Amino acid sequence: MELKWLEDFVCLAEHASFSRAATLRGVSQPAFSRRIRQLEEWIGATLINRAVYPSELTYDGKRFLPMAQRTIQDWQAHRLVLTAPQSQERQHLTFSALHTLAVTFFPAWLRGLQSSLPSFTSYLGPDRGGIEDNIASLVEGDCDFLLTYAHGSVPLLLDEARFPYLVLGQERVLPVCCPRPEGPWLDQVIDCGGTLPFLSYGDFSFFGVALNKLFANLPAFSRQMVHETTISIGHKAMALKGWGVAWLPRELVRRELESGELVLASADPAWTLTIEIRLYRHAHRRRPIMDQLWAAAERPLGPPACSL
Repeated sequence: MELKWLEDFVCLAEHASFSRAATLRGVSQPAFSRRIRQLEEWIGATLINRAVYPSELTYDGKRFLPMAQRTIQDWQAHRLVLTAPQSQERQHLTFSALHTLAVTFFPAWLRGLQSSLPSFTSYLGPDRGGIEDNIASLVEGDCDFLLTYAHGSVPLLLDEARFPYLVLGQERVLPVCCPRPEGPWLDQVIDCGGTLPFLSYGDFSFFGVALNKLFANLPAFSRQMVHETTISIGHKAMALKGWGVAWLPRELVRRELESGELVLASADPAWTLTIEIRLYRHAHRRRPIMDQLWAAAERPLGPPACSL
């Protein structure tokens, strides 16, 4: 049994709507429904009457609700007892970030805020790969802040009242490949036919979802997936070795584009994604050092530390 299952159940009991509760919990409705089912299977009883709308608690669900609420409160109280002395003693900030932002954006951005903050230490958790998994790191309290990309075509299932965000900048995601005598690889495939070797992010990562939406709205072309990973740096390494075309953040490949090791795979700017860099936090998770960083991040820092 996982604590998040209890938090899901309490949220559903409060709002009587699977879709509303899923949004508040920062997951898709199918994923939320699976977690409620897992809780019911673990307990061995049906907690929700799904035959009516709005959703209602069953007899067992009504009996279980106060137990779930007490369990959540007890765990939160124990966690505060264990972590409060350390939090008070150390000015410590925890972040979760997409791998690419952890490499290209985070170090210079945090350095730019350093002079506005008291002395602090920081921890950056690993990229979990999928959109929902990265959001869960914030929703479940595993980090103070989530640093992520955002685009209108990729829904981030976060209630802005509970999880406010700041827009820290923009980035362009470009189709790139090794230089070829025939010219831009993507343009050649579109104009002359053939199949494009494609470096894929998969269907559930941020870039994977964004690119699928982009491809659906532009001229169709034949592509064959030759390699898949959610990590942009992995795609960069494969593109440099000539494996195919990858969509990569410009800051990640800026030096390679300037040196000519990589080139644009299309001259058409329509194949470029412009995305936001966002910083999220939990509105009800508050410590002085967190509020100080948020206030510093809201202020313009002058010229950006890296060119986007």
